[in-house]
Amino acid sequence: MTDEAPTSVIGLNPFEPGFYANPYAQYAEIRATDPIHKSALGPWLITRWADVHTLLRTPGMSVEERNITMDGPSRRERMNELRAANGGAPIERSLAILNIDPPDHTRIRRLVSKAFTPRAVERIRSRAGDLTDEILDDLAGRGEPVDLISELAFPLPFTVISEMLGMPDGDRLQLRSWSHTITQVLDPLLAMQHGEEIIAASIQMRRVLSEAIAWKRANPADDLLTAMIQAEDEGDVLSDAELLENLVLLFLAGHETTVNLIGNGVNALLDHPDQLALLAADPSLAANATEELLRFDSPVQFSRRIALQPLEIEGVDIAPGELVMTCLGAANRDPAKFGPTAAQLDLTRPDAREHVSFGSGVHHCLGAALARLEGQEAIGRLVRRFPAMEKAAVPTNNGRIVLRGLDDLQVTLN
Repeated sequence: MTDEAPTSVIGLNPFEPGFYANPYAQYAEIRATDPIHKSALGPWLITRWADVHTLLRTPGMSVEERNITMDGPSRRERMNELRAANGGAPIERSLAILNIDPPDHTRIRRLVSKAFTPRAVERIRSRAGDLTDEILDDLAGRGEPVDLISELAFPLPFTVISEMLGMPDGDRLQLRSWSHTITQVLDPLLAMQHGEEIIAASIQMRRVLSEAIAWKRANPADDLLTAMIQAEDEGDVLSDAELLENLVLLFLAGHETTVNLIGNGVNALLDHPDQLALLAADPSLAANATEELLRFDSPVQFSRRIALQPLEIEGVDIAPGELVMTCLGAANRDPAKFGPTAAQLDLTRPDAREHVSFGSGVHHCLGAALARLEGQEAIGRLVRRFPAMEKAAVPTNNGRIVLRGLDDLQVTLN
């Protein structure tokens, strides 16, 4: 047991040149030398797979920011100040299942899950495949390098989630732009730099989605939003505020992370042509390949928890109210879990599905089945259609610590 929280000398340093292109060298050093430490910025950092997996499944851990013990105003207080300056009402507490604890989380997730079932997701597989083929048909005739992020990775998941929800066509492009802006709030540096833009986009998105909910109540259909409105459990239904916040979450989580899955996955395959050729030659590998690509370069690199009671991890004491960041990206390449080839891409890896890219425990990603499906269809069909494709330029990273992805991926579709 330690008497005092150690402050790491190694520490995560996103300002180090090359970090966004490849954070895994830093992760490996931290994981090997100081796997559980309190960073100079305050939060604890957990990097080993076993510790991350255990912590995410530990009862009594919170995701609600109000439980963090800290000096000065919280991020929510700062954001509410910006909301007021931009004409928006303050949000006292998030009602999205990503940001609330049991028992509220249990109740709301149960209601949302009644609409967002694996069977409902699987029904979209043929549509996702058709959409992918339509996009690839268009790209095949270009005769010049194409950007797979703007042409495939962005439009496919956004169209899928929009169609699943039954959103009007006219709102989709604007919602996509707002979504990309709002998700900057997950990165502390970007949240500070772009606070007013984030709040403005949030206000506009909530306005449009509130109108969509009102319209859907009057015009129900066979879609996910109608199912969420009608979801009931022993007389319990989602309130208007709960419905809106979780609809916003579905747009953000159901779109942004899948963009990064497709972009990061294709980029990894282009860097490993032997694995690309393997997938192109064997379509049955698509499911396991998607799991390995999620493990190798996770779209979500960190997940937070707050201790509600004294916690001990491998002899290190964490006090109630302290923020703990689990580094999913580091855990996914831990040799103690995935063996001496943990840092290598292997589409045949037998335990690839044991990654923690979707989290674990009660907050395991509700949209994991949809993300897997879209990754399988988009990446699998792209590779089979263009097995000789190559990079036409060095990709531009999105500069985000939490939602790791690319802003562009220029390729020649040979």
